[in-house]
Amino acid sequence: MNRARHCAQPTVLLVDDEEHILFSSAALLRRACIREVRTLSDSRCVLPLVAAENVAAVVLDLFMPHVSGKELLAGLCRDHPQIQVIVMTAADELETAVECMRIGAFDYLVKPVENARLISSVSKALEMFTLKHQMAHLEQNLFDGRVERPDAFAAIVGASGKMQAVFQYCEVIACSRQPVLVTGETGTGKELVARAIHQLSGAPGRFVPVNVAGLDDTIFTDTLFGHRKGAFTGADEARRGLIECAADGTLFLDEIGDLSESSQVKLLRLLQDHEYYPLGSDTPKKSAARIVASTNKDIRAAVKRGAFRNDLFYRLCAHRVLIPPLRERREDIPLLVAHFLRSSAAGLGKPLPSYPPELLSLLRAYHFPGNVRELEAMVLDAVARHGSGVLSMASFREVIRQESADSPLLPPGRHGEAPVTLLFPDNLPSLKEMEARLVEEALRRSNGNQGIAASLLGVSRTALNKRLNRKS
Repeated sequence: MNRARHCAQPTVLLVDDEEHILFSSAALLRRACIREVRTLSDSRCVLPLVAAENVAAVVLDLFMPHVSGKELLAGLCRDHPQIQVIVMTAADELETAVECMRIGAFDYLVKPVENARLISSVSKALEMFTLKHQMAHLEQNLFDGRVERPDAFAAIVGASGKMQAVFQYCEVIACSRQPVLVTGETGTGKELVARAIHQLSGAPGRFVPVNVAGLDDTIFTDTLFGHRKGAFTGADEARRGLIECAADGTLFLDEIGDLSESSQVKLLRLLQDHEYYPLGSDTPKKSAARIVASTNKDIRAAVKRGAFRNDLFYRLCAHRVLIPPLRERREDIPLLVAHFLRSSAAGLGKPLPSYPPELLSLLRAYHFPGNVRELEAMVLDAVARHGSGVLSMASFREVIRQESADSPLLPPGRHGEAPVTLLFPDNLPSLKEMEARLVEEALRRSNGNQGIAASLLGVSRTALNKRLNRKS
């Protein structure tokens, strides 16, 4: 099965010889935002159709002319085990239900079926189909060790193993319509990853980003869900919300960890029921937009504190993408420097400068609390100051020296945790011993380059040389 077929939205196929049941069931599922629904009244056409199309679930009547539902169930389970088959029949017999489940049916529904029961069964079948597809694709990617669509990640510079794993996982989950939570420190590129997922999904709708940090509940509701004319003072015209603008596309909610409790309730309803209420309206609207959220906060810790709803967290975590900080993928620094040098020089209308080899050693030794965004700002500043010749390292050293002065011990913990502190389980070292340890660590991080080590320690190279001479 090729990649294009993988990313096409999976189809739900309804098979019944009664046309009115097909019509009403298809209309019900479409109203529930299950858009790709096909109907067949001739059971002989089922197997050829599923062989040609990306069918995820089949809702099947048992008693039909030509080919019976039980025969079709056996054939589908044998030849297309990835398809989830739901039997929907008037036969309320325990033996028949047990036999269908033994053959491989996903569910057994007795007519007349309640609307909510049919929607729930089909939704769960689609989730199971998606999960099986993702597991198979992930297994294939792990064995192949390659990214199938590198063009989707063109805006993200990274060839390290950790970033390649992120790209592969994004390819696996892109075709799902389930929510995605993208986590990572500030400046790691969470929105770029969200855009890549949207591009990979092949969704026909737009990518609509919105930063929800600092929005009170009223502004959040108006921004996302819109309002009716006259909903409040000054609402002279009706307004479409961003969720409607993202129909059949992706709504990206940045900084979701800062969402107020009342807004969390409304977002949870949207994720659960795919419906929302515009301000001033008593009639719900349906939404088919996919939700991708991001945060640089520890949401699990917020759940434990009671600052974030546990049920919303698990709804958002249908898929979770964790972007590693730059200090955990230092092998990407040369690629990033080259990329930012090109873009900065082009943006400033300057020729592309060369840089000294020592620059990479200096940057590799730095812990980058601002991650890729900080590196970009450092390169842009250096290029802006640059006149001619080789790029100066002075501005880089200035930033690193200042940061080292602000946090002289160790870099911050991962993913927004508290800074790591030095612990001495045994005897407290003397100042002389501590100085020796710091010098050794600086030389280790700088690969023996004394100039870079001096920058990390916040001293001059002459002062470092004196300390090294005293030690020898």
